[in-house]
Amino acid sequence: MAESLSDALVDLKISPISVEIKERLEEFKVLHSLEGDQWFSELCFCLLTANSSAKKGIEVQTKIGDGFETLPQKELSAALKKLGYRFFNKRAEYIVEARNNRKGLKKRIHKLAKKDTRKAREWLVENIKGLGYKEASHFLRNVGYTDVAILDRHILRTMHENDLISEVPKSLTRVQYLTYENILRLVAFRFKLSLAALDLYLWYLKTGKVLK
Repeated sequence: MAESLSDALVDLKISPISVEIKERLEEFKVLHSLEGDQWFSELCFCLLTANSSAKKGIEVQTKIGDGFETLPQKELSAALKKLGYRFFNKRAEYIVEARNNRKGLKKRIHKLAKKDTRKAREWLVENIKGLGYKEASHFLRNVGYTDVAILDRHILRTMHENDLISEVPKSLTRVQYLTYENILRLVAFRFKLSLAALDLYLWYLKTGKVLK
């Protein structure tokens, strides 16, 4: 790992940004305790972030509200299009299909994650159309699980620029995802951070923002 990244993480841990990151992690803990409807909204948010941005996902989530649960597919697609979301038809399809797993979602994730959060992630990838490992990890982090990594383009570029991986892959296989996640797990251990916290620090270093 490049010394510059090490120095940057040390500096950030004692900077005002660390307070903002701790507050964001507390927000995830709060969401962990909320009702299943809030979890489904967060699942829809993570479906929207695939090939898009967290900023756009937050905007859509705020404006659609409980429409994720109630709007017919054509109306949901039209609402996404009106908000300037690019993949309005496909994501509306995914969200409507995800409703089949809305009831009992929180209970199922709790049960699977009790043994290993990665088991919950496998279930999400296998059962929620449109969720890959990145999006499933994003969802789990946002509902309060801290031990999986969100390998988006910003994190992968940061890893490459700091000699943690040899290249930025165009796509990740399951084996690659788990391998790269374990690299970050070692970094997190070194700096006494959870993977969730490390992600927020690395994302801030790349974007200057602390989003969800």
